[in-house]
Amino acid sequence: MPKSGFVVMIGRSNVGKSTLMNTIVGSKIAITTPKPQTTRLPIQGIITREEGQMVFVDTPGILKGEKDLLSKRLAESVRASLNDVDVIIYVVDPTREIGQEEHEVMRTIASLQKPKILVINKIDAKIKPFLDFYRDLSQDYTATFEVSALKGTNINHLVKKLFELLPEGEYYYPEHQLTNMSNKVWLAELIREKLFLRLRQEVPYSTHVEVSEVEERPNGMMYIAGTIFTNDDRYKRMIIGQGGRGIREIGQSTRHELEAVLNTKVFLDLTVEVDTHWMAKFG
Repeated sequence: MPKSGFVVMIGRSNVGKSTLMNTIVGSKIAITTPKPQTTRLPIQGIITREEGQMVFVDTPGILKGEKDLLSKRLAESVRASLNDVDVIIYVVDPTREIGQEEHEVMRTIASLQKPKILVINKIDAKIKPFLDFYRDLSQDYTATFEVSALKGTNINHLVKKLFELLPEGEYYYPEHQLTNMSNKVWLAELIREKLFLRLRQEVPYSTHVEVSEVEERPNGMMYIAGTIFTNDDRYKRMIIGQGGRGIREIGQSTRHELEAVLNTKVFLDLTVEVDTHWMAKFG
Protein backbone atom coordinates (compact mmCIF):
# COMPACT_ATOMS: atom_id res chain seq x y z
CA MET A 1 0.00 0.00 0.00
CA PRO A 2 1.48 3.42 -0.94
CA LYS A 3 1.77 6.36 1.43
CA SER A 4 -0.73 9.20 1.05
CA GLY A 5 -1.56 12.27 3.06
CA PHE A 6 -1.77 16.02 3.60
CA VAL A 7 1.11 18.22 4.73
CA VAL A 8 0.38 21.73 5.94
CA MET A 9 3.02 24.46 5.83
CA ILE A 10 2.61 27.02 8.56
CA GLY A 11 4.71 30.09 9.34
CA ARG A 12 4.54 33.83 9.27
CA SER A 13 4.51 35.78 6.02
CA ASN A 14 7.53 35.86 3.72
CA VAL A 15 9.41 32.96 5.26
CA GLY A 16 9.41 31.11 1.93
CA LYS A 17 6.48 28.68 2.21
CA SER A 18 5.42 29.11 -1.42
CA THR A 19 8.98 28.81 -2.69
CA LEU A 20 9.47 25.67 -0.61
CA MET A 21 6.29 24.09 -1.97
CA ASN A 22 7.20 24.98 -5.55
CA THR A 23 10.72 23.58 -5.13
CA ILE A 24 9.43 20.29 -3.74
CA VAL A 25 6.76 19.88 -6.42
CA GLY A 26 9.16 20.93 -9.15
CA SER A 27 7.14 23.74 -10.70
CA LYS A 28 5.58 27.07 -9.86
CA ILE A 29 2.22 26.12 -8.40
CA ALA A 30 1.32 29.51 -6.95
CA ILE A 31 1.37 31.24 -10.33
CA THR A 32 1.05 35.02 -10.20
CA THR A 33 0.51 37.61 -12.92
CA PRO A 34 0.55 41.42 -12.93
CA LYS A 35 -3.24 41.42 -13.28
CA PRO A 36 -4.59 43.01 -10.06
CA GLN A 37 -7.96 41.24 -10.12
CA THR A 38 -6.49 37.75 -10.49
CA THR A 39 -8.35 35.43 -8.13
CA ARG A 40 -6.18 33.98 -5.38
CA LEU A 41 -7.33 30.38 -5.03
CA PRO A 42 -6.36 28.12 -2.14
CA ILE A 43 -3.34 26.32 -3.55
CA GLN A 44 -2.42 22.69 -3.06
CA GLY A 45 0.84 21.35 -4.47
CA ILE A 46 0.97 17.64 -5.19
CA ILE A 47 4.02 15.38 -5.39
CA THR A 48 3.64 11.76 -6.50
CA ARG A 49 6.56 9.33 -6.34
CA GLU A 50 7.12 5.61 -5.92
CA GLU A 51 6.72 6.06 -2.17
CA GLY A 52 3.25 7.57 -2.54
CA GLN A 53 1.49 10.91 -2.86
CA MET A 54 1.94 14.01 -0.74
CA VAL A 55 -0.42 17.00 -0.87
CA PHE A 56 0.99 20.31 0.38
CA VAL A 57 -1.49 22.90 1.59
CA ASP A 58 -0.93 26.61 2.06
CA THR A 59 -2.08 27.71 5.51
CA PRO A 60 -4.14 30.76 4.48
CA GLY A 61 -6.15 28.66 2.05
CA ILE A 62 -7.06 26.21 4.81
CA LEU A 63 -7.94 28.83 7.38
CA LYS A 64 -10.28 30.62 4.99
CA GLY A 65 -12.33 27.43 4.80
CA GLU A 66 -12.65 27.49 1.01
CA LYS A 67 -14.86 24.77 -0.45
CA ASP A 68 -12.20 22.90 -2.39
CA LEU A 69 -11.50 19.15 -2.41
CA LEU A 70 -9.45 19.22 0.78
CA SER A 71 -11.98 21.24 2.79
CA LYS A 72 -14.53 18.43 2.47
CA ARG A 73 -12.12 16.25 4.46
CA LEU A 74 -10.72 18.86 6.82
CA ALA A 75 -13.37 21.54 7.36
CA GLU A 76 -14.23 21.00 11.01
CA SER A 77 -10.83 19.88 12.25
CA VAL A 78 -9.05 22.70 10.46
CA ARG A 79 -11.18 25.27 12.21
CA ALA A 80 -10.45 23.52 15.50
CA SER A 81 -6.65 23.29 15.34
CA LEU A 82 -5.39 21.72 12.05
CA ASN A 83 -5.48 18.35 13.82
CA ASP A 84 -6.68 16.40 10.80
CA VAL A 85 -3.65 17.00 8.60
CA ASP A 86 -1.03 14.26 8.64
CA VAL A 87 2.18 16.26 9.04
CA ILE A 88 2.86 19.89 9.98
CA ILE A 89 5.80 21.85 8.62
CA TYR A 90 6.75 24.96 10.57
CA VAL A 91 8.83 27.18 8.26
CA VAL A 92 11.03 29.85 9.84
CA ASP A 93 13.47 32.50 8.61
CA PRO A 94 16.70 32.83 10.67
CA THR A 95 17.46 36.25 9.14
CA ARG A 96 14.44 37.93 10.72
CA GLU A 97 13.82 38.99 14.28
CA ILE A 98 11.28 36.93 16.20
CA GLY A 99 8.11 38.95 16.69
CA GLN A 100 4.55 38.60 17.92
CA GLU A 101 3.44 36.89 14.70
CA GLU A 102 6.09 34.19 15.16
CA HIS A 103 5.08 33.55 18.77
CA GLU A 104 1.44 33.22 17.72
CA VAL A 105 2.36 30.62 15.13
CA MET A 106 4.34 28.65 17.70
CA ARG A 107 1.43 28.73 20.13
CA THR A 108 -0.93 27.57 17.39
CA ILE A 109 1.02 24.41 16.66
CA ALA A 110 2.28 23.65 20.18
CA SER A 111 -0.77 21.58 21.14
CA LEU A 112 -1.20 19.77 17.82
CA GLN A 113 -0.77 16.02 18.29
CA LYS A 114 0.75 15.34 14.87
CA PRO A 115 4.29 14.90 13.56
CA LYS A 116 5.83 18.36 13.34
CA ILE A 117 8.84 19.26 11.22
CA LEU A 118 10.84 22.42 11.87
CA VAL A 119 12.22 23.79 8.61
CA ILE A 120 14.81 26.54 8.97
CA ASN A 121 14.77 28.15 5.54
CA LYS A 122 17.25 30.52 3.86
CA ILE A 123 20.21 28.63 5.27
CA ASP A 124 22.21 29.98 2.30
CA ALA A 125 21.96 33.55 3.64
CA LYS A 126 25.30 35.01 4.70
CA ILE A 127 23.94 36.60 7.88
CA LYS A 128 21.60 34.51 10.06
CA PRO A 129 21.48 36.25 13.46
CA PHE A 130 18.57 34.14 14.78
CA LEU A 131 19.76 30.71 13.64
CA ASP A 132 20.71 29.50 17.13
CA PHE A 133 17.32 30.55 18.51
CA TYR A 134 15.54 28.26 16.06
CA ARG A 135 18.03 25.44 16.52
CA ASP A 136 17.21 25.52 20.23
CA LEU A 137 13.58 24.72 19.34
CA SER A 138 14.53 21.41 17.69
CA GLN A 139 13.82 19.32 20.78
CA ASP A 140 10.11 20.16 20.46
CA TYR A 141 9.85 18.77 16.91
CA THR A 142 9.89 15.37 15.29
CA ALA A 143 12.77 16.46 13.06
CA THR A 144 14.57 19.63 12.01
CA PHE A 145 15.93 20.49 8.57
CA GLU A 146 18.03 23.48 7.55
CA VAL A 147 17.23 24.17 3.92
CA SER A 148 17.40 26.67 1.11
CA ALA A 149 14.08 26.55 -0.73
CA LEU A 150 15.55 28.84 -3.37
CA LYS A 151 18.60 26.68 -4.10
CA GLY A 152 17.14 23.28 -3.22
CA THR A 153 19.60 22.57 -0.39
CA ASN A 154 18.54 19.54 1.74
CA ILE A 155 15.10 19.39 0.10
CA ASN A 156 15.48 15.70 -0.79
CA HIS A 157 16.21 14.81 2.85
CA LEU A 158 13.11 16.73 3.92
CA VAL A 159 10.89 14.96 1.37
CA LYS A 160 12.25 11.54 2.40
CA LYS A 161 11.36 12.21 6.03
CA LEU A 162 7.89 13.46 5.11
CA PHE A 163 7.10 10.27 3.22
CA GLU A 164 8.25 8.24 6.22
CA LEU A 165 5.73 10.07 8.40
CA LEU A 166 2.73 9.76 6.07
CA PRO A 167 0.12 7.03 6.67
CA GLU A 168 -0.71 4.37 4.11
CA GLY A 169 -3.59 5.23 1.82
CA GLU A 170 -4.90 5.65 -1.71
CA TYR A 171 -4.02 8.65 -3.87
CA TYR A 172 -6.25 11.72 -3.66
CA TYR A 173 -5.31 13.01 -7.13
CA PRO A 174 -4.32 11.58 -10.53
CA GLU A 175 -0.65 10.68 -10.76
CA HIS A 176 0.43 13.52 -13.09
CA GLN A 177 -1.57 16.28 -11.39
CA LEU A 178 0.59 18.92 -9.70
CA THR A 179 -2.05 21.15 -8.13
CA ASN A 180 -5.69 21.13 -7.02
CA MET A 181 -6.50 23.38 -9.95
CA SER A 182 -7.64 21.35 -12.95
CA ASN A 183 -4.82 20.57 -15.36
CA LYS A 184 -6.38 22.76 -18.04
CA VAL A 185 -6.69 25.77 -15.72
CA TRP A 186 -3.14 25.31 -14.43
CA LEU A 187 -1.74 24.96 -17.94
CA ALA A 188 -3.62 28.05 -19.09
CA GLU A 189 -2.22 30.05 -16.16
CA LEU A 190 1.30 28.85 -16.95
CA ILE A 191 0.96 29.95 -20.58
CA ARG A 192 -0.44 33.30 -19.48
CA GLU A 193 2.49 33.80 -17.13
CA LYS A 194 4.95 33.24 -19.98
CA LEU A 195 2.96 35.67 -22.11
CA PHE A 196 3.31 38.42 -19.49
CA LEU A 197 6.97 37.61 -18.83
CA ARG A 198 7.84 38.05 -22.50
CA LEU A 199 5.70 41.07 -23.32
CA ARG A 200 5.56 42.71 -19.90
CA GLN A 201 3.54 45.94 -20.22
CA GLU A 202 3.29 45.91 -24.03
CA VAL A 203 0.09 43.87 -24.03
CA PRO A 204 -2.78 45.01 -21.79
CA TYR A 205 -4.34 42.85 -19.12
CA SER A 206 -7.19 42.08 -21.51
CA THR A 207 -5.80 38.68 -22.50
CA HIS A 208 -7.10 35.27 -21.64
CA VAL A 209 -5.76 31.77 -22.22
CA GLU A 210 -7.94 28.71 -22.62
CA VAL A 211 -6.61 25.15 -22.94
CA SER A 212 -9.03 23.10 -24.99
CA GLU A 213 -7.27 19.75 -25.20
CA VAL A 214 -4.80 17.70 -23.16
CA GLU A 215 -4.10 14.26 -24.54
CA GLU A 216 -1.39 11.66 -24.06
CA ARG A 217 -0.57 10.36 -27.53
CA PRO A 218 0.39 6.71 -28.31
CA ASN A 219 4.04 7.75 -28.82
CA GLY A 220 4.16 8.92 -25.19
CA MET A 221 4.05 12.61 -26.08
CA MET A 222 1.65 14.93 -24.26
CA TYR A 223 -0.37 17.01 -26.73
CA ILE A 224 -1.71 20.33 -25.41
CA ALA A 225 -3.83 22.73 -27.45
CA GLY A 226 -4.36 26.27 -26.20
CA THR A 227 -5.74 29.58 -27.45
CA ILE A 228 -4.67 33.06 -26.41
CA PHE A 229 -7.60 35.46 -26.67
CA THR A 230 -7.14 39.20 -27.05
CA ASN A 231 -9.55 41.97 -27.98
CA ASP A 232 -7.70 43.77 -30.78
CA ASP A 233 -5.84 42.83 -33.99
CA ARG A 234 -2.83 44.95 -33.03
CA TYR A 235 -2.39 42.96 -29.81
CA LYS A 236 -2.70 39.73 -31.75
CA ARG A 237 0.16 40.86 -34.01
CA MET A 238 2.20 41.84 -30.95
CA ILE A 239 1.71 38.44 -29.31
CA ILE A 240 2.55 36.51 -32.48
CA GLY A 241 5.58 38.71 -33.14
CA GLN A 242 7.59 39.22 -36.30
CA GLY A 243 7.74 36.00 -38.24
CA GLY A 244 5.94 34.21 -35.40
CA ARG A 245 8.89 34.72 -33.04
CA GLY A 246 6.78 35.87 -30.10
CA ILE A 247 4.36 32.95 -30.00
CA ARG A 248 7.27 30.52 -30.54
CA GLU A 249 9.15 31.92 -27.54
CA ILE A 250 6.05 31.74 -25.35
CA GLY A 251 5.44 28.16 -26.44
CA GLN A 252 9.06 27.08 -26.01
CA SER A 253 9.32 28.57 -22.53
CA THR A 254 6.10 26.85 -21.45
CA ARG A 255 7.05 23.54 -23.08
CA HIS A 256 10.50 23.41 -21.47
CA GLU A 257 9.04 23.86 -17.99
CA LEU A 258 6.31 21.30 -18.59
CA GLU A 259 8.75 18.68 -19.90
CA ALA A 260 10.94 19.16 -16.85
CA VAL A 261 8.11 18.64 -14.35
CA LEU A 262 6.12 16.00 -16.26
CA ASN A 263 9.18 14.06 -17.41
CA THR A 264 7.69 13.55 -20.86
CA LYS A 265 7.84 15.19 -24.28
CA VAL A 266 5.25 17.90 -24.84
CA PHE A 267 3.77 19.20 -28.08
CA LEU A 268 2.21 22.61 -27.37
CA ASP A 269 -0.17 23.84 -30.07
CA LEU A 270 -0.78 27.55 -29.45
CA THR A 271 -3.00 29.88 -31.47
CA VAL A 272 -3.99 33.52 -31.02
CA GLU A 273 -7.52 34.75 -31.68
CA VAL A 274 -9.24 38.12 -31.57
CA ASP A 275 -12.58 38.14 -29.79
CA THR A 276 -13.88 41.51 -28.65
CA HIS A 277 -16.44 39.77 -26.45
CA TRP A 278 -14.17 37.27 -24.67
CA MET A 279 -14.21 39.19 -21.38
CA ALA A 280 -17.98 38.82 -21.19
CA LYS A 281 -17.62 35.07 -21.70
CA PHE A 282 -14.55 34.32 -19.59
CA GLY A 283 -14.10 37.32 -17.27
